[in-house]
Amino acid sequence: MRSVALVVALALTQSPAATPVPPVPRVIADGTYLIPGAMLPDRGPDGNTVVFMAPAGLVVVDTGRHLWHSDAILAFAAARRQPIGAIVNTHWHLDHSSGNQRLKAAHPDARVYTTNAVDRALAPGGFIARSLASARAQAPDPKAPPTRGEETALFLRTMETPQALRPEVAIAATGAQRLAGRALSVHVADDAVTDADLWIYDEATRVAVIGDLVTLPAPFFETACPARWQAALDAVWATPFTLVVPGHGAPMTREAFDTYRRAFAAFRSCVGSDRAPAACAAGWTTGVEALLASDGDRKQATGYAAYYVEFLRTNGGASPDCRVKQPAPARLR
Repeated sequence: MRSVALVVALALTQSPAATPVPPVPRVIADGTYLIPGAMLPDRGPDGNTVVFMAPAGLVVVDTGRHLWHSDAILAFAAARRQPIGAIVNTHWHLDHSSGNQRLKAAHPDARVYTTNAVDRALAPGGFIARSLASARAQAPDPKAPPTRGEETALFLRTMETPQALRPEVAIAATGAQRLAGRALSVHVADDAVTDADLWIYDEATRVAVIGDLVTLPAPFFETACPARWQAALDAVWATPFTLVVPGHGAPMTREAFDTYRRAFAAFRSCVGSDRAPAACAAGWTTGVEALLASDGDRKQATGYAAYYVEFLRTNGGASPDCRVKQPAPARLR
């Protein structure tokens, strides 16, 4: 099964494919908008983007992968005649940060806020560096759909300017931030989905924006430390949010988030057991059944979960890129 965290090692082809329509922004709270991401066939995903209106412009949280996604962000700013004052990347996965360069080109005064975790990913032997080497070495496949070549070309273009993925303001610790004049609580989750992830809580609207700490139809473990990830979900739960925006999937109520949190803990426990991968995968799908919109989502959820059981067990319960030892699953609070 192909990784969904980054599209890598895809075959180059010549024929262009039709360009998808940019996503449509919608209001999710006062002064807060969602530009939804997507997972389209034979393409890498785009993560969700959240835009906060602020006194000095817009605060854009995550910038997507594809041009049509960043087109939607830029069109939103133009329609409101507002500059983009701050760009926040919840983490360095390219489906959340590839749009940085285009947004900065149009709004050069915008500052990029994220952690320094991307540095290890870009360094020799890091996840992005390995992916880049694989993509460059991959021979063209004439049987591959045109979208595969487009995805590879997009990845290579993104990696021509890796500096755009790095922070201009590095966030190292949890604390209050004033971004483009709007007060937001920015939290750092170390060794969760990546070496260091950000999530945001807006006290004014009680909206939490948490990046890939939640993804549907399944969690994606390519760069993850599951034990710390579970602890990060518990930290989000301890915040008095009423709406949480995941990295992929629709916004969630507290009840829906807790459903995911409990299913995550149960899945991690199953991975650490001697149960068959199919049983763990079925348990995951049953656990998040209420969050899945279609039979296709359920099939994908089961497929991803079965893959990640094997992936995690092969690598000692975590991604090979996880820097910390993984303790045994703890009882859910």
